[in-house]
Amino acid sequence: MNSDTITILRSRGRRLAKLVKADGAIVGYDEARMFTVIEHDVDNLDDLHRALIWLSDRPDRCIVRAALINATITGPIRRLLHTDRETGDRPTLYEVPRFWVATDWDALDKPDDVDVTDLAACGRVALERLPSAFHRAATIVCATGSHGVKPGIRVRLWHWLDRAITGKEIERWLAGIAGLDVSVFRPAQIIYTAAPVFEVGADLLPNRVALIPGADRVIVPPPEKLAPPAPRQAKPLPETGTIRADTDAWSALRDATARVSSAAISSRHTTILSEAARLARFVHRGLLAASSVENALVGAARDAGKPAGEAEAIFAWVMKQPHTNSRAA
Repeated sequence: MNSDTITILRSRGRRLAKLVKADGAIVGYDEARMFTVIEHDVDNLDDLHRALIWLSDRPDRCIVRAALINATITGPIRRLLHTDRETGDRPTLYEVPRFWVATDWDALDKPDDVDVTDLAACGRVALERLPSAFHRAATIVCATGSHGVKPGIRVRLWHWLDRAITGKEIERWLAGIAGLDVSVFRPAQIIYTAAPVFEVGADLLPNRVALIPGADRVIVPPPEKLAPPAPRQAKPLPETGTIRADTDAWSALRDATARVSSAAISSRHTTILSEAARLARFVHRGLLAASSVENALVGAARDAGKPAGEAEAIFAWVMKQPHTNSRAA
């Protein structure tokens, strides 16, 4: 049996659903810090389907891929995969392989012959973008909070896999697919499941969860196909005090900021992380000033739409890692 669970978070007094105002304006989700948590058993896609229907009417709940470190402590807790260095709060969640996978699709072009209220038809538009292994599999289609309110197709597809895999494996499997938001593959990333709350009037959609029939599971590629690539040997840095050292350092800073500022929404975090790690080598060798790198990354992250403080936190974390603090790197 392919038994699994979904980790359901509840934040009392916080709205984990979008709010549609009387004038049509959309108010985003409330910021929630503390949650009570349960792990709900699901053995197949039918179980998952029933759970998602139940969750769609509960605007104070959501899902994460991670599991509870201590199942006896159900809250209130924070969503932490690592110790918070500022507060000392300990991790509460850890990554586990899952049989289920959610793929997030936002603002896909809607064909003229597809009605926005026909969730199955909208789901098939997104489904065609996935690898062929998904095409004949049973699919749960959930309208996101903006579907039917904003233009285009905005849905989340759920599938059951023939073996459990991690979020990183899913990212490698589905890398490069246009329109796919990979953030939902991260262990502690919130996956919103509630229908929007309407200030006045009724929802345009008759339902926000639909099922496309098909095979009961998706065949996953073998483990070796989803394994991480072999680490690339870092290019040796030039000796300090040379013209080449200055040229390489400033070229690296220029290229890194360009990549961060132009990064897609789905890859902004990983791009900042990888570029910060690359530039940290130059800082530790004395080829770049830490303040120059931090300021450049902060500005580029702001241009990419990331909130204030995130790039600083990433750079500070990277600078403390042993693999970046090597004078031989």
